[in-house]
Amino acid sequence: MIYEGKAITVKEIEGGIAQLNFDLQGESVNKFNRLTIEELRAATDKLKEQKGLKGLVVTSSKDAFIVGADITEFTEMFAGSEEDLVANNLKANEVFNAVEDLPFPTVTAINGMALGGGFEMCLATDYRVMDSKAKVGLPEVKLGIFPGFGGTVRLSRLVGVDNAVEWICGGTENRADAALKVGAVDAVVDSGNLVNAAVAIINQCNEGKLDNLARREEKKGKIKLNAMESMMAFEISKAFVAGKAGRNYPAPVEAIKVMQKHAGLTRDKAIEVEAKGFAKMAKTNVAACLVGLFLNDQELKKKAKAWEKEASEVKLAAVLGAGIMGGGVAYQSALKGTPIIMKDINQAGIDLGLKEAKTLLTKRVSRGKMKADKMADVLNSITPALNYGDFKNVDLVVEAVVENPKVKDIVLRETEDQVREDAILTSNTSTISINLLAKNLKRPENFCGMHFFNPVHMMPLVEVIRGEKTSDRAIATTVAYAKAMGKTPIVVNDCPGFLVNRVLFPYFGGFAGLVRDGADFQKVDKAMEKFGWPMGPAYLLDVVGMDTAKHANEVMAEGFPDRMKDENKSAIDVMFENDRYGQKNDKGFYKYELDRKGKKKKVVDEDTYKLIAPVVQGQKDFDEEEIVARMMIPLCLETVRCLEDGIVEAAADADMGLIFGIGFPPFRGGALRYIDDMGVDKFVELADKYADLGPLYHPTEKLREMAKNGKKFFG
Repeated sequence: MIYEGKAITVKEIEGGIAQLNFDLQGESVNKFNRLTIEELRAATDKLKEQKGLKGLVVTSSKDAFIVGADITEFTEMFAGSEEDLVANNLKANEVFNAVEDLPFPTVTAINGMALGGGFEMCLATDYRVMDSKAKVGLPEVKLGIFPGFGGTVRLSRLVGVDNAVEWICGGTENRADAALKVGAVDAVVDSGNLVNAAVAIINQCNEGKLDNLARREEKKGKIKLNAMESMMAFEISKAFVAGKAGRNYPAPVEAIKVMQKHAGLTRDKAIEVEAKGFAKMAKTNVAACLVGLFLNDQELKKKAKAWEKEASEVKLAAVLGAGIMGGGVAYQSALKGTPIIMKDINQAGIDLGLKEAKTLLTKRVSRGKMKADKMADVLNSITPALNYGDFKNVDLVVEAVVENPKVKDIVLRETEDQVREDAILTSNTSTISINLLAKNLKRPENFCGMHFFNPVHMMPLVEVIRGEKTSDRAIATTVAYAKAMGKTPIVVNDCPGFLVNRVLFPYFGGFAGLVRDGADFQKVDKAMEKFGWPMGPAYLLDVVGMDTAKHANEVMAEGFPDRMKDENKSAIDVMFENDRYGQKNDKGFYKYELDRKGKKKKVVDEDTYKLIAPVVQGQKDFDEEEIVARMMIPLCLETVRCLEDGIVEAAADADMGLIFGIGFPPFRGGALRYIDDMGVDKFVELADKYADLGPLYHPTEKLREMAKNGKKFFG
């Protein structure tokens, strides 16, 4: 044994060739934490001292090669000064440079996922062989940063500027064939032959058939473009990437600027440029929010994993009510491997549900994401039914009939009589109380809410709603089923609107108030889109549907009359009364027409202004700052209340629910992190400025207490 640590071992395997193996003890994956980097330094020093070594193969004992840096260390690391960050980066880079400078040929055998720092490790060796099923990439931009272990330097010299920009700025995970095509790896083999292929390359280097030193110098040299070519490549990339990333995500464009700056430099100087650019991005609020988001997501996964241990197995599911929603649930369940019965009371509903599933599957096939025979398998695992024939075999039922408590009550009671006593019943309701729906059930302990968001196949969130009598087994089984469907489940307690809708409707209340006071709804949309929402509130209401919004609003007003009941007629009421339901009938705040590709596009409709004129009481031209304040304060305060009322367990759950459920701007981290970033005291001050607008704008006593004591929601 040449070196033995807790993350890395080095031993001689054959004919003077050493193997450096990553296997981080006590972890399911390899990652570059402080320990691993220090051990890589020590292991490389040992390798340099060895006499007579002819080469090095780098391997991993885990299923993934190395998943990247240890992101749990980022928060503390990024809290330091920019100078400290640069120094830390350069210190880590000495280790990767030492690997690159070893006095013999080096090859990495990539057996699984090699991402971020994991792929930068691969780039430090002379050659790379890759398992045909593995993936490689540099996804750091998804955390608001870019590669900092020499990735921008080595990849741009290895695969060319265009390919490096595409990989780094897109943050893509790339399959073996794509990696081989651009030259990011040198060979693709089956997993059984990885080490043999790596050894064969080392032997060819030692026989003079391959020149590893020339390869090395290429990576350590300047980018091979003349001044004109370089200027064209980088300037065109910057313009294109800036258009795609948008103003709120600076890292992709900054990565290109850094590559442009170090294009004419050799390795050590180029890495200094990268380190400075990396530190600059690491200190942005965007990076802080996106890293926080990643950690919150890990926290949610941990909670779901804990629930899974208590779950009963779901071998067969059922959905009640076909149509678009039921079809979406059936598609998602079948696609992810849980067969499902799709029941409706009439054939037209069944046809619509199957059509929805077929449409989604056909799209997957046409995009090359699925083979046609697999599509047939998925469709075959959706069993249409007009009666309860096979329901005795069902483990979990998703009721997805119309949003009407009386109809749901009848359907749930009827279903309870048709399923086994241990089967779990769930209701896909967006607003109706789970306690209310459980009232007439014989086994309320086996019942909970399972709120999917529309469209089911695209929206990652599922709210799992606990009623007063819901058992842990019912919650655990529903969480496990949601996870099996590829969704992110959040467990919330019962209240009107649960988490997401309860928070969304005060936001719509803020919008209605702005229009009442004279704001142009289009200007409000533009301001909120600029703030980072995927669509403004008027457009979002059109997508949700005015009838759905009106119904949900009534539920909220009844549940929280002190702040959500408004006796005045709003612009939303006007749209509803005039049958302007939004996209579902092609007119709401906007009109909807088909573009050349047959997609609905929104068009300004002057009639809207005439219709809402009677409810507009003011005449004020609001600036963007005031629009944002009046929209965001009610949403943030309601999120605070959900946490205080115990509707969600933790601040992370609330923020992730808003990001996954309603498209809260990810780079802002969620409503509670947004308050933290502003400063709780500053947020309370801002809310107090708008106190005369009513209780939606009044901070809670606990929040005032937090402001006084300098407390935060996160750390």
